[in-house]
Amino acid sequence: MAQAAGFSRHARVLAEAGERTKIERICRYIARPAVSTQRLSVTAHGQVHYPLETPYRDGTTHVLFEPLGFIARLAALVPKPRVYLTRHHLFAPNSHEREQVTPARRGKRARAPPEGGPRARRSAGGR
Repeated sequence: MAQAAGFSRHARVLAEAGERTKIERICRYIARPAVSTQRLSVTAHGQVHYPLETPYRDGTTHVLFEPLGFIARLAALVPKPRVYLTRHHLFAPNSHEREQVTPARRGKRARAPPEGGPRARRSAGGR
């Protein structure tokens, strides 16, 4: 695992140049599709039927889509061209540094340092 400036990158999967089966397994994992085509089917009414691998907590075991709605959901998974896909923790909604790095200055305000800390608090009657 590599760490730099408070950000860590997990990189524990290793494959030597001669380990062809391991390299193939890694490549298949990286290139896997967002949807399993083996589970995908079309109902007699023309809806797209997709059984879930694991049921949701509410008991849902499959989802049904209109064909156009299914295509729209798939298209939403395709990233825009030439967009950097790595997200950094500073942009997370609960990050204290978010307001410093986003143009709209949105984010949680940093908590005031404890009394006697590096910045002194002004009293209520101060200037």
